[in-house]
Amino acid sequence: MGSKQKNVTFSLSEDVVEKIRGYVEEHYIPSLNAGVKEALEEYIVKVDRLKFRKAMEQASKDPLFIKDIENTMAAFEKTDNETAGGSEGWLTFNGVYTGLILIL
Repeated sequence: MGSKQKNVTFSLSEDVVEKIRGYVEEHYIPSLNAGVKEALEEYIVKVDRLKFRKAMEQASKDPLFIKDIENTMAAFEKTDNETAGGSEGWLTFNGVYTGLILIL
């Protein structure tokens, strides 16, 4: 997250602070601030993935969205078939074409 830095004040339990300070002393993280920053950035990614998953679940129940996906798939079917046949070993598992897998 490459945006401008801003100082904030918040409260954490003593146990959490001591645990993070221990990680600093053991050289697992460079500083308490770095540990908190990294944890928050990872949490943001987790929440963003959850939000995306929920949006896709809602979209999967929307007939207009499904129709749009079907139309797009039909429009690219010829290209997909040409690519699938000419890419031996690309996006395959045990010789079976698997396509693109999006990990959320």
